[in-house]
Amino acid sequence: MPYITPEQRKPLEPLIDQLSALLPDKDFAGTLNYVISRLAGSVLAGKTNYARLNEVIGALESAKLELYRRVAAPYEDTKAATNGDVY
Repeated sequence: MPYITPEQRKPLEPLIDQLSALLPDKDFAGTLNYVISRLAGSVLAGKTNYARLNEVIGALESAKLELYRRVAAPYEDTKAATNGDVY
């Protein structure tokens, strides 16, 4: 889960907002992938071992699942209610 304390969030939030504002509409997916890949690579630099790789991959997978649970699934439910369910 991506839930850290407000104190831990405070120094990160302005940086995340600045970075988010720089992401373009064109080539958005490629740029976002680059940012995520560079961040993962940066936290692995000089510290690459199985445990650290496992932590990074686990954090990425957990973030993906949380995004789906909190954002994508409710969006899909709304669209199914609007357009009719497939099942």
